Amino acid sequence: MKQQIRLSDHFTYRKLLRFVLPSIIMMIFTSIYGVVDGLFVSNFAGKTAFAAINLVMPFIMVLGGIGFMIGTGGTALVSKTLGEGQQEEANRYFSMMILFTALLGVLLAVFGVVCMRPVAQFLGATPEMLDDCVRYGRIVIAFTGAFMLQNVFQSFLIAAEKPKLGLAATVAAGVTNMALDALFVAGFRWGIAGAAEATLIAQFISVVYCFFTIRKLTLLHPRRKDLRLEVELSGQLMLLGLPMAFQNFIIAIGSMIVQRLINSFGVIFIAGFTATNKLYGVLEIAATSYGFAMVTYTGQNLGANQPKRIREGLKAGVIIALITSTVLGAILILLGKPLLSLFISGTEEEISQTLAIAYHSLSIMSVCLPILYVLYVLRSTLQGLGDTVSPMLSGVAEFAMRTGCVLLLPLWLGAEGIFYAEVLAWTGADLVLIPSCIWALRHRLTKSDDTKRNL
Repeated sequence: MKQQIRLSDHFTYRKLLRFVLPSIIMMIFTSIYGVVDGLFVSNFAGKTAFAAINLVMPFIMVLGGIGFMIGTGGTALVSKTLGEGQQEEANRYFSMMILFTALLGVLLAVFGVVCMRPVAQFLGATPEMLDDCVRYGRIVIAFTGAFMLQNVFQSFLIAAEKPKLGLAATVAAGVTNMALDALFVAGFRWGIAGAAEATLIAQFISVVYCFFTIRKLTLLHPRRKDLRLEVELSGQLMLLGLPMAFQNFIIAIGSMIVQRLINSFGVIFIAGFTATNKLYGVLEIAATSYGFAMVTYTGQNLGANQPKRIREGLKAGVIIALITSTVLGAILILLGKPLLSLFISGTEEEISQTLAIAYHSLSIMSVCLPILYVLYVLRSTLQGLGDTVSPMLSGVAEFAMRTGCVLLLPLWLGAEGIFYAEVLAWTGADLVLIPSCIWALRHRLTKSDDTKRNL
């Protein structure tokens, strides 16, 4: 029996914000994992251990990001089928995604653990950092499947229009992470390993909570009979997930190249850049939430053949994203120095030098934040429309701009050139996404309008 999602007749900014706000809070608590880890490691394990976490993080995100992209692709497919009223089909996709993600998580964990030491050496880990890099990376990557499932479950809670349930899971995990960091790192003095273990336990709590919460849903829930690999269905999911996984992969490779070059500028520069990256998650919080919302909203209205609502939603999403990014950027410029100081330790001179580097980098990103927010809204709208090629090409453009700038700009600007690589990477992606969205609105959705009028 079909149970179609109830779509309101008119789109309003308030409805989008009501949908997005729980996701924003959810992303805040997700980012707390890294922030709290950084605070405890920096203050109780030293700046070398703190720099080690940041050095291996791009590689960790390459693996974990695959699960994120699979979840995003699966969410677009489920949202579309729910919009069409095909609940049985949506449940099949959902159950398949759980099995597919779990198996892939095991494979990536084995790969990551084996490759961790040579990867850390490739990234430029110094002899005093290498053991910390390997220890932290292997612990986190060994259980990367939990991180992937967490992303998949939370994506589907958003697709089922239950973001508050995902928020509850994330808040519980965030509180657990903070408590265990205090116990393991500050109390037991387990150092970098304690921070990794605290994060893993928090993620497991989120996964378990999301799984049993989803099982109680009537609209979307995993079923044992569907937990099996199907060739045709696997192919559909791979077609959606692989381009986005590739997009995430090349973006992360670009970040690894940037990190390798950063390591050549010395420990002070590494520490400053690391402190900025700890706040970078805060910069992306609302952008990621808008992305989740746009994938779900676009997919549901595409399935319900409502192109007008998609256009209205895209316009509203861009406007809200611009306002949010401007306000958030201004706040971080005003409060950036005291926030960055939380992650910086050393002598008075070292602290002064590190803070100057960190704040300069943060200021540039904060001013240019609207570019990043528009990127998320446009990319997610295209994904909701089932277009995986344009987002993938935007990832290629992002990779090319990031690596090209980080390799060439320092030749003229020195270390200053690295600060602009990230912003120019966002710009490169937008240059692909903007014409792609214009084409989709003028051609693909116009056909949907014609189809609707002929019904």
